[in-house]
Amino acid sequence: MDKFGLYSNKPKLSFESHLKGLVEQTRTLLLEIRNFVKSLGDNVIEEVRPHRIVYAKSLTFRIFLDILPKNDSLVISTRSSRNESAAILTVKAVEEVEHLKSQIKHAYLTIR
Repeated sequence: MDKFGLYSNKPKLSFESHLKGLVEQTRTLLLEIRNFVKSLGDNVIEEVRPHRIVYAKSLTFRIFLDILPKNDSLVISTRSSRNESAAILTVKAVEEVEHLKSQIKHAYLTIR
């Protein structure tokens, strides 16, 4: 079954691997967003991918947040519906994160 990709020997990526190479302010922003998203509910799933981090709701795996870390900024995509295009925002400052939190919460509550 291994030849079909059902079992993988690849090491799992860690969230911390995305923190490397980020400037201090961007690292702080990413950690603040992560803590906020995880506080939304027990059904939030975090999946760390090679170039980004996605957050989804429970087993249905409805992605409501996609974060692409760059050296000095975060490219954030929020999605409230599978049929709706994602809202994309580049975040560089703490003030922008406060505004973003309401968008993230709305996306989390409305994604189906």
